Amino acid sequence: MNTTATALRFDRSRFRDVLGRFCTGVTIISAVHEGAPAGFACQSFASLSLDPPLVSFAVSKTSATGARIEQAGVFCATVLGADQADLCRRFGRSGGDKFAGVAWSPADVTGSPRLAGGIAWVDCRIEKVIPAGDHRIVVGRVMDLSAPEGTEDAGPLLYYRGGFLGPQSGRRAVAGPVAAA
Repeated sequence: MNTTATALRFDRSRFRDVLGRFCTGVTIISAVHEGAPAGFACQSFASLSLDPPLVSFAVSKTSATGARIEQAGVFCATVLGADQADLCRRFGRSGGDKFAGVAWSPADVTGSPRLAGGIAWVDCRIEKVIPAGDHRIVVGRVMDLSAPEGTEDAGPLLYYRGGFLGPQSGRRAVAGPVAAA
C-alpha cells in the first residue's frame, strides 16, 4: 500500500480513540527560561535508556512553552500523584501564569521547577530534539532524580480515554517485574 492511500484513509478520531485506550502516567515538564518558570502537562514522558540514563517526551511543534523549555536546555519532569488532577488541568491549558500560587522548588542540578506534591522528580539536560510529524521528541540525560520520603505507596495520576483515573490504593495490582524489552 502506498503512503498516499494510507494518508487518505487515516481517521484522526479513530487514532485518538484507539490510542486513548493506553493508560499513561502524567508529568509536568518544566524549566526556567529567561528568569521565569515554564511548564506543561505531559503524558508522553518515558524512560528511554539505562546506560546512559535517558528519558524522553513529545511536545507539539506549535507549543510556545515547549519552545521555551527547549531553549532553556534543561527540564525537570514532576510525576503527578493521584490527587493532583487539578494541577494537571492547570498545566494542560495554554496561556496564563500556570505557576501562580503553585509551590515549587528549584531542582538541585538544573534549577528547573520541581512541583510540590509530586511523587517523583527527574532532572535532565536536553541531549537531542528530534522532529516527528506534528511533534518534537525531546531526549533528556538524567542528571538527578528522586522520590520523596513517604511516597513509596502513593498512587500516580493516570490518564485514560480523555479522563483521569485514580488507583484505589498506591499498591501495585500485579506483583513482580515486567520483562525488559
